[in-house]
Amino acid sequence: MRKPPRPSEPSGERESPWSRARETRADSDDAPAREVRLYGLNACLAAFAKRPDALRKVYLTEARMPALKHVLAWCVKHRLGYRLVEEGDLDRLTGSRHHEGVCFEMLRAPTLTLSRLLGAQPTTSPSLLLWLDGVGNPHNLGALMRSAAHFGVGGIIVPEDSQLDVSGAAARVAEGAAEALPLARAPSPALTRQALRASGYTLAATVPRDGTPLYDAKLPPRLVLVFGAEGEGMSNALIDAADLKLTIPGSGAIESLNVAASVAVVLGECWRQQHVRPNPRA
Repeated sequence: MRKPPRPSEPSGERESPWSRARETRADSDDAPAREVRLYGLNACLAAFAKRPDALRKVYLTEARMPALKHVLAWCVKHRLGYRLVEEGDLDRLTGSRHHEGVCFEMLRAPTLTLSRLLGAQPTTSPSLLLWLDGVGNPHNLGALMRSAAHFGVGGIIVPEDSQLDVSGAAARVAEGAAEALPLARAPSPALTRQALRASGYTLAATVPRDGTPLYDAKLPPRLVLVFGAEGEGMSNALIDAADLKLTIPGSGAIESLNVAASVAVVLGECWRQQHVRPNPRA
């Protein structure tokens, strides 16, 4: 198989794929870096399909060349660098063994303000948003984003001072869903609640106990589902301010599901109530 041509290398010593990884990590104490290193085939392809102009560099194994032929052609046309590397190189570059033979350096997708997120939502049809209070695990973020995209969530709200962002690990677990879900940073909880209610949304907090059982609740068509951090849960102030408190029923053998599983269960019920017509013969 003929390999696509590589862009010309600058004169001098060739850059190793992990030397830039050290440089990027050295800047990690600042605000989220302007670039993000994505890995995993579906995550990379989804990001390139939606934001090709954000691509900055490609690292891939030789085995991935057929699947990424169109990306390499873009690199040649636009004079972007790409490198054929070994699996071990990608292990070091991504900090993971789950890179699936590819890593893209890309500009981060822009984060929205709450007002821009709300302005993009439909006004005459059901609208569903997530509000994450303290969620920090990137794998949980990726998993819940995948569920949110599947069930048609319009966006995710996080606190303005949250460190939560779509990392390479989160994007890989999301399997492309990160590109389908805008992330908005919101002001104080009180101002966020005010803006959401002014836009016609009901706020529903998910709690491990003493809430309305999920399958007994009539869920409104414009709904913001609030989920808390893994472990501590959401703040008591946010729970107290919610219009609804929902509990996922279960055996009681454990107190609750993790946040990603909870999101999937609650969104599935929201979808059922909004989109599944009852069987008249039942």
